[in-house]
Amino acid sequence: MSLAPGGGSSLRYVVIGDLNNDTNLDIVLANYGTNNVGVLFGYGNGSFENQMMLSTGMNSHPISIAIGDFNGDCEVDIAVANDSSKHVGIMLGNGQGKFAIQTSYDIAFDSPPLVMASGDFDNDKRSEIAVAYDGRDHVDIFVAYNHGSFETQTKYSVGSHPRSVAIGDVNNDTRLDIVVANSYSNDVSVLLGYGNGSFENQTRYSVGSYPISVAIGDVNNDTRLDIVVANSYSNDVSVLLGYGNGSFENQTKYSVGSYPQSVAIGDVNNDTRLDIVVANSGSNDVSVLLGYGNGSFENQT
Repeated sequence: MSLAPGGGSSLRYVVIGDLNNDTNLDIVLANYGTNNVGVLFGYGNGSFENQMMLSTGMNSHPISIAIGDFNGDCEVDIAVANDSSKHVGIMLGNGQGKFAIQTSYDIAFDSPPLVMASGDFDNDKRSEIAVAYDGRDHVDIFVAYNHGSFETQTKYSVGSHPRSVAIGDVNNDTRLDIVVANSYSNDVSVLLGYGNGSFENQTRYSVGSYPISVAIGDVNNDTRLDIVVANSYSNDVSVLLGYGNGSFENQTKYSVGSYPQSVAIGDVNNDTRLDIVVANSGSNDVSVLLGYGNGSFENQT
C-alpha cells in the first residue's frame, strides 16, 4: 500500500508514534520543500486522516524529526531539526492531537543538522536530543529543562561524517546509550551513557563501506542489544552481536540490493525472531532478511 499524504513536498524524514493517546500509531513527516511538519493520525486499521501541517517557518527546510516528552507533562511532543535556519523547533503536544506553535531554539548549530534522535539520557522523565551534523565529526547532546527548552549542547567526538543515530541500552545498566553510523570512516561509534546526560568517549567498530543507517535490536534472543548497519557502497548490511556489556563482536555481512539507504528491524513473519528490512535506492527495491533467532539471517528476498 502506498500513502500519498498530500500538502507537503520533498519529504525527508518519517517517525511513528501515538501522538493523541488513542493507542493507534500515527505518522509524522518532515516536509522539506513546504517548510512544515505533517501529522497523519491513524485510525488503527491501516488508514490515516488527512495530513495536518505544522509550520516550521519560512525557508526553514525541516530535515529530521524526533518525538518525545520534552517538558515532562507525560504527553508526546515533536522536535524538528531545520536545515536552512539551523535551529531546533519544539512543538509541545497536549495529548489530544493538538500542538503548540513551534518555539525555535537557537542552540548554536555550527553546521546544518542532518539527523536527530531522542531519549531520556538523565532519567528525569524528560527526553533529550542527540543531533548529528552534515560534515561534522561529532554528535551534540541537548539536555531538556522542564518547559521544553534545552541547555547548551555538549559535544562528543565520533567517526568521520556521521549519518545515522540510534539509541538504546546496549550494556544492560538501565541507562541509554548512543550508536552512530560514520559514513566516511566506515565504522560505528558506541557512546555509553552515565545516566546523567553525559557519555563515555566513543568506542568504534568496523563495518562495511559508507554506512548510512543504523538500527539496534536483540537479533539473537539473548536479551542483549545488537547493531545492524546498512552499508551503501558495499551493498550489504553488517550485523554486530552485543555481549551485553557495551562491546560487540566483529561484523557479519549480508548482501542486499544496490545502494541501501535505510535499515529497520522487526518480526515480519510472526515467528518471534527479528528480521531485517532494507530500502535500496539504486535498485529501487526492498531487501528482507529473515532471522533465524540466533543472530544469523537467510539470504535476502
